[in-house]
Amino acid sequence: MRHFRKYRFAAVAALLSASAVVGTHTTAQAQDVAPSSRYQPEMVRALAASLGVSEKAAVDRLDRQDVQQTRLAELERSGISDDGAFFDAGGRLTVNAGDATGAARIEKAGLVARVPARGEKALDDIKADLDAAAAERAPVGVVDWSVDLAADQVTVKVNNDRGAPAKAFLAKAASYGSAVAIVRGQEKPAAQAAIAPGSKMTINNTTGWCSVGYGARDRAGNQYLVSAGHCIAGLPTLRFDGTAFAKGVKTRYALGARSVDMGIASVNSGHSITRAVGTWNQGSDVAIKGSSRAATGSAICKSGATTGWTCGTIGSYNVTVTYVDQNGGPDTVITGLATSSVCTEGGDSGGAYISGSQAQGMTSGGPVGQRCTGGVNSRGSSYFQPLDDALAYYGLTLDTN
Repeated sequence: MRHFRKYRFAAVAALLSASAVVGTHTTAQAQDVAPSSRYQPEMVRALAASLGVSEKAAVDRLDRQDVQQTRLAELERSGISDDGAFFDAGGRLTVNAGDATGAARIEKAGLVARVPARGEKALDDIKADLDAAAAERAPVGVVDWSVDLAADQVTVKVNNDRGAPAKAFLAKAASYGSAVAIVRGQEKPAAQAAIAPGSKMTINNTTGWCSVGYGARDRAGNQYLVSAGHCIAGLPTLRFDGTAFAKGVKTRYALGARSVDMGIASVNSGHSITRAVGTWNQGSDVAIKGSSRAATGSAICKSGATTGWTCGTIGSYNVTVTYVDQNGGPDTVITGLATSSVCTEGGDSGGAYISGSQAQGMTSGGPVGQRCTGGVNSRGSSYFQPLDDALAYYGLTLDTN
């Protein structure tokens, strides 16, 4: 998270840079070497611990995930259209088809298909209408709203609905009938923040901090740090171990206004962001090979300055969340996030999420008061800003290994 004297953020996760330290978490107990050279041992160990399975089962899941996503990509290149796809808890990819003919072609390729009542496009349209309904006033008490492909619904999570903006928003949501599921009794989230992928970077000369995200370059070869937007708010000087290494140049985050939680900082000459995600003494760093977006349900891990290396699975994309300011300031509606079951705490903001060798995003936020005490086996939830959206928006190319 980004800690400030005035504001306390609840964002999550991190990436390591050239001058970063690895961290202080204890090394996991040694296990048998995973039966695959395709994935780094620390990724396999962490995933196995998080899912409560053997390392062989973790590798098998990653292999099946890759095979199914490759088949889907081949189908799309051949002209077969789909309306969204998702992994279930067992690692099986289900593809939404527009009709029975499309479903048959998908199943012929060896994938599971269904013809949903709504599908991703229709759900995205409903989600966009709800975003518009929250454009003028943040619906305080509404935690987040997102597309749940597996349930074929838009899910709205609610902490309380006592305020007029929240009541109006929920009335709008209810107007869509069974297409929207309203879930009450949720915890309040808040943007978090505490030079390496995963190591601590301080904000200006304050005691506030975030975690370092991904390195990327523009067409001219200039180097940038891609981070959570709230870590770059005010375009601060970013420091690692007391030394300034980057300067904020652009952010889409604005406290109290509808925002997108992405931002970039120009990396100073002589400094760099490494092309591997640190694992906080869980093994060697995880090399970054690309930034292909993983499907919902995919296994994912994160590195952060506060909680180190934790893993889980991806929940939903295109999530909108209402972040509360814990010091009485205005609430902020953030759009375009993704959810995960990865545990994070304040100070992890801006750090790196990775699935296999593919970079996925930067920590944005999580539940207020969440505590991650179990290392890689911690249970929790978090929001992250998808990396591919940030790279596309700013016209940058990810630094890969």
